[in-house]
Amino acid sequence: MQGNLPPEAQEKIEQLQDLQETAQTVAIQKQEAESRLTEAENALEELEEIDEDTTMYRNVGELLVETEYDEAEDDLEDTVDSLEIRLETLEKQEERVQQQFEGLQDELENLLGGMGGGMGGPAGPGGPGGA
Repeated sequence: MQGNLPPEAQEKIEQLQDLQETAQTVAIQKQEAESRLTEAENALEELEEIDEDTTMYRNVGELLVETEYDEAEDDLEDTVDSLEIRLETLEKQEERVQQQFEGLQDELENLLGGMGGGMGGPAGPGGPGGA
């Protein structure tokens, strides 16, 4: 009987699976942005410990190119600012995806609730973390 889900329920399950994939992608992007932000913040902290007259280099592709202290500091500050904005955007996207997921889960539960079982069975697409 579980294989005979109404088309509406099948569609909701597919949408839930798509949202799960989106959530995983956003989580990976968020983790990468957090890692890059930590690196940039650490570099900025280290820069504060260095004398401004110290010869400094930065990566440009495969090359190390000499750079000025102020330029390095400005670049790192810009990187930190843009990564903080990126993280904020990803967190909002994560929240939206979670809300959509929960809404679809509720809709699916309502659809299947009329079939005499709801989401409590082993075929429940809600997965871990639901309710």
